[in-house]
Amino acid sequence: MFEPIGTFPSCATAWLAAAQRLITAGGEAYNLVVDIEDPVKHSPADAAVILDVDRFLRGRNAYPVTTVANTIFPQDLYRRHGATGFRIEYLRAYDAIRKKGWGRYFERMVRWPGDNGQMTDQLHDLIEKLGTQLKSRQTFKSVYELTLFDPARDARRNRNRQCLSFLSFKHHPVRGLMLTAMYRNHHYVSRALGNFIGLGNLMAYIAKQVGTPVGPLTCVSTHAEIDTASACAAKDGEDADDTEQGWTITEARDLIASLTAKQPRPASAAGAAR
Repeated sequence: MFEPIGTFPSCATAWLAAAQRLITAGGEAYNLVVDIEDPVKHSPADAAVILDVDRFLRGRNAYPVTTVANTIFPQDLYRRHGATGFRIEYLRAYDAIRKKGWGRYFERMVRWPGDNGQMTDQLHDLIEKLGTQLKSRQTFKSVYELTLFDPARDARRNRNRQCLSFLSFKHHPVRGLMLTAMYRNHHYVSRALGNFIGLGNLMAYIAKQVGTPVGPLTCVSTHAEIDTASACAAKDGEDADDTEQGWTITEARDLIASLTAKQPRPASAAGAAR
């Protein structure tokens, strides 16, 4: 049982198509599969979609798109501090936060608890491994993975746990760095668009470090839904902000319908209309 959405050129177009499918399916689906051809480039039409979604979320005191994206890859810190300093700045800021439940994906990538109190920087190790392989005669294409689900911290919890579970990277000889992301649960109004953008930023960072192009992003949401409020995330395991006001299912449908209506019409359809 799965819902294949197809391949789309960008994060915004893929998100909108998947959101439309969820609306058609009654608001939720299992094993929703979305493929994004170029997860790092955003056209003017894409930027308009991102801005409208961001405005919708901010207007209801929900996390903006950039905040959601930065939980996966802290793009702003990377811009300011570069590849050598942004991890340190991220962890310093993270450790100063009292509430550490929501937004810990990048922290798990760079500070995974190991044996004897030792911490593993999964992201550093992946980049080092991939970089070494790309310089060797025989390049292994499918041995690059990051785990976000931690049995010790997550298995017994039904609330306040991770939704992004696993990242599997591949290196294609022509396309470059490819990524398949696995979500156990996906809130499409409050999270998914920011998630796609954050995953694309993560791919761009890794690709730059090893000198390879950014390839496609495939996202598998084992459960996806049109959430009616960010605060409802708590019932399925994500942390929520008590100040969030939420929205109705009608408002969510109206948002998606309005964004769909603004999309450029295909040239063939325009020609047929004439």
